[in-house]
Amino acid sequence: MIATAAQLGPDIRFVGVQKRIGDRVLLAGVDLTIRRGERVALIGPSGAGKTTLLRLSGGVMWPSAGEVHVLGQRTGALHGRSLCRLRKQIGFLHQQDNLVPGLRIAHNVLIGRLGQWSLWKALWSLLRPQEVARANDALHRVELASRLWALPEELSGGEQQRVAIARLLLQSPQIVLADEPASSLDIRLGREIVQLLLGIAGKDTTVLVSLHALDLLRLPFDRVLALRDGALVFDGPVRALTRELLRTIYRDEYHTLRLDEVELDTAGGA
Repeated sequence: MIATAAQLGPDIRFVGVQKRIGDRVLLAGVDLTIRRGERVALIGPSGAGKTTLLRLSGGVMWPSAGEVHVLGQRTGALHGRSLCRLRKQIGFLHQQDNLVPGLRIAHNVLIGRLGQWSLWKALWSLLRPQEVARANDALHRVELASRLWALPEELSGGEQQRVAIARLLLQSPQIVLADEPASSLDIRLGREIVQLLLGIAGKDTTVLVSLHALDLLRLPFDRVLALRDGALVFDGPVRALTRELLRTIYRDEYHTLRLDEVELDTAGGA
């Protein structure tokens, strides 16, 4: 009998998570659960703790207090190979594409296969790219098949983010974490990138995306998490977001970010 997403349990679970660096509180007692296959948007003003939450979810940072469970494992208890195995199941998409300058797009996409390759195959691929057909198929899915042998500097910002998504396709992660992947793009290109990311992720792939532009909340997200001063102040469906809630979440940045111009698909009105 094949287990359903609900039976498999949460992919990400925070229990009373705090994160401090010196006297600075980055996260303050966060509790949350993200189940397998959910598409979740993460919003909040600058410095709210969004990147910290993503890094904790990815096993590249550990809580100062509380517990972070990812794919059924407590990250703070993992070391060495067990931690590496977990990280192989998590894909990151950053604000900047993080492509390697000087390497052809084929090489950059094939980086997504390094977790499945031996060291010798990875080194050999630098000289003679391996599994090029896989890279080409992934680029085809992001509509960049003709750019297989281009260099990163020959691509636009939007195209470079598409290459990063193709790299994720080859990694086939169970969880995708995206840290404001559209922040350096205009709203049209940003929408295309986030929509593409949500569209090509497998139905059982969990996706957590930090957003700067709230217009992107009109894309098919299952729910929204909102942080303010390191605390989780909202967890619910997009339609439950109101102007009043956004003013509470963003305060002074509400007008700076011109959030009064954002169209809300809400059940609660303006």
